[in-house]
Amino acid sequence: MAILLQRPHAAVTCVLLFCVAGGLSMPDPRHREALIQLEASMQTGGQVVLTDAEQRLDTLLFQMKQEEIVRADFPPAMHFFKARDLIRTSPIFSLLQKMPKGGALHVHDFAMVDVEWLVKNVTYRPHCYMCFTDNRSIRFIFSSRWPKALPRCSPWTLLEHLRAEVVNTTDLDNSIMGNMTLFTDQDPETVYPSQDVIWDTFEQAFQALWGLVTYAPVFRDYYYQGLTQFYMDNVMYLELRALLPQIYELNGSTHDTAWTLKTYQEVTRQFTADHPDFFGARIIFTIHRGVNASVMARVVEEAMKLQRDFPDVMAGFDLVGREDRGRPLWYFRDALSLPVERGVTLPFFFHAGETDLEGTEVDQNLLDALLLNTSRIGHGFALPRHPVAKALSRKRGVALEVCPISNQVLKLVNDLRNHPAAALMAENHPLVISSDDPAMFGASGLSYDFYEAFVGFGGISSHLGSLKELAINSIRYSSLTPKQKERALALWQRRWDKFVSENAF
Repeated sequence: MAILLQRPHAAVTCVLLFCVAGGLSMPDPRHREALIQLEASMQTGGQVVLTDAEQRLDTLLFQMKQEEIVRADFPPAMHFFKARDLIRTSPIFSLLQKMPKGGALHVHDFAMVDVEWLVKNVTYRPHCYMCFTDNRSIRFIFSSRWPKALPRCSPWTLLEHLRAEVVNTTDLDNSIMGNMTLFTDQDPETVYPSQDVIWDTFEQAFQALWGLVTYAPVFRDYYYQGLTQFYMDNVMYLELRALLPQIYELNGSTHDTAWTLKTYQEVTRQFTADHPDFFGARIIFTIHRGVNASVMARVVEEAMKLQRDFPDVMAGFDLVGREDRGRPLWYFRDALSLPVERGVTLPFFFHAGETDLEGTEVDQNLLDALLLNTSRIGHGFALPRHPVAKALSRKRGVALEVCPISNQVLKLVNDLRNHPAAALMAENHPLVISSDDPAMFGASGLSYDFYEAFVGFGGISSHLGSLKELAINSIRYSSLTPKQKERALALWQRRWDKFVSENAF
């Protein structure tokens, strides 16, 4: 598939040079228009040539956005928890839901499925036990016999018995759901007054659902359901950050990391067989950045073995967890250099720059990620503060995985119009849009984050070409081989053309 691009005309460049040279004469309106056109051509999608049908759809989108942007309750300027219902009523959002968005390249394993599905489907299964922790969270386990007590957790209760005893099971289910998501109907600024508070709640939510999703039958169903939810949102490809934990059976026996990765592979194959227009999924093996150097070395060794044994499904390696509290990449430089020393290919997809602590040791993760030859950068929120890293990422084509809602909910930015990626989109820096942990944020799939990027980052200037290039970027910067990318782009193009023809009135 060929994507036609326009280069800025030489005459326009000459106009630019003339204008910046200075002068005392009255500005020429033609020069002004030339500068406006030049700047517009530099943004994401600015050089994409639209077909007649795409131009008609673009005109419709522009009209929608003009109406949206003058609203007093402009969603990108609001916290997502307050804006979600407004976004759902937006005609732009409805169109984005239909739009083929390509791939989601930054999604975490146990935050991809709506928590209501977990509660209504999983916690009603037999042999499901729950206990309450000292810090008012919950834990789950499936077991064929009464489980052993956990430290700092109340005695286990069989959920089937608990539901039989309570008057209102709906209240119980809602309470359980509240432990698995950050979303709240209360004022989020009051509930989460600081980054420390929301990150602590965030990590507790993962612990709350851990015993549910690591149960073997649920693990398979959960992943299939996750693929389903992204597929229903017109996402055709997924790269999943996965911890590859030990998965347990009802009798307490456990499976190793290779079994977990193989299960991801099998479920992906089943899903693509059931949905032929879904291109597939790959796994980025992750480890928490709070481990020490010796543990990291052991895990990198394991990652190299998995890369060798599962080349089709294993995309690479990353570190997860809060950057501000975890160890910086430089601390792990010896372990992370093992693949190069061994002559082994292990692609890296490092989280870096998910911080507003400028000048700290953690703030150097962006440069260190590039020194360690990362294939993409997860978040990269701090990139504009690092001109060298910014120039290197552009030169090497190392795309940022931008997750707008995540950055706002986790308190890096309040108004998404002020997100650093808005400036990066204005100069067509390599980037993709993804959703990070949609279930934790009360979102789903990718459309909410595309809305925030298109309407919030892009303002009135972003257009259908911007959306088209962002979707193409998700394939261009994926871990797929060149031949796979070609096939994926052809599949995406067919779906895109159908989308345009059905919506360009």
